[in-house]
Amino acid sequence: MKILHTADIHLREHQDERWKALQKIIGIGKREKIDVLAISGDLFDKGIDAERLRPHLREVFSKTGFKILILPGNHDAESFESGLYYGEDVSVLGDTTPQEFGDVRIVGLPYEPVEIEEVFSRIQALRGSLKGDKTNILMYHGELLDLFFSREDMGNEGQRRYMPMKASFFEDLKIDYVLAGHFHTRFDTIKLGNNGLFIYPGSPVSITKAETGQRKADLLIVGQPPREYLLDTFHFQRIVIEFDPFVEMNPVELVKESLRKLHPDARALYTFKGYINSRKLGMSESQFIKELNTVVKGKCDEEPSCQVADIKKILENDIFKSFKEKVEGGEYDEDQKRQMVQIAIQAVMEALA
Repeated sequence: MKILHTADIHLREHQDERWKALQKIIGIGKREKIDVLAISGDLFDKGIDAERLRPHLREVFSKTGFKILILPGNHDAESFESGLYYGEDVSVLGDTTPQEFGDVRIVGLPYEPVEIEEVFSRIQALRGSLKGDKTNILMYHGELLDLFFSREDMGNEGQRRYMPMKASFFEDLKIDYVLAGHFHTRFDTIKLGNNGLFIYPGSPVSITKAETGQRKADLLIVGQPPREYLLDTFHFQRIVIEFDPFVEMNPVELVKESLRKLHPDARALYTFKGYINSRKLGMSESQFIKELNTVVKGKCDEEPSCQVADIKKILENDIFKSFKEKVEGGEYDEDQKRQMVQIAIQAVMEALA
């Protein structure tokens, strides 16, 4: 059995970047000939979004060739009232009634605002449903406390805990996989106390600027480890470029090269650091920074952080030039030489201040 596992799409508008990400996930499901698409919470950003988008979703979620299981998350817990129709292939896991797929059993633990003791009780209550005659899979939306995440990893959810649990809760329970949602930033797995696997796929599209890098889904063939499946969806890409005045390549060309390598669905978050020689460049520090902003315009989601300094005066300082010549003639590797020159630059900067 093949399952495509995702979570935290946070749909808001028809045909925006998040909607397109969902369409691509459906396309991957068809290409990979999956049996089940498991959405482990927060399909919608808010309940009102579900009301507006449900008619459009029926088209996306019908005639897919696979089953779609949706688990309510903390953002859309109220979006799945009984009787609402999301498509012919869709089932909402609003309770702990198992879904059977041959030798695989899937059960959901929908999000509720409960504390850790209650979560433990609910997991233990599954003992009667999840027998050892099949592979058992739990869909869950909340925080696994064994993994370290910051508040930003959850899409800036604030300081409260969201249905927290621990890996030890699964000891002596026949749960082979936990397909989880709620943490946005990265794909992560951990082995449970019963040797099962707990899997966070991360969000399939960047929801905040904390979610950087190409996004992923979890392609799971039951009985095997999860597979990280790269998605061609909208995402933020953090790029740090440090300029070296001793490198021959024009620093503006260095930035252009980074843009050529940028994923077509990415928006860059640039940080420029290091030093330039304005005499060598033929432009002042301010002109150089304006040129950088012009080059990245249209590909950058925000104005770049520019921590660049013109050190023309330092490079022409006799003491610095003498020191650099000694370093270059010494028996040091390239990293050591670079570090020594950096220290000298800082020292001369402080002396001239």
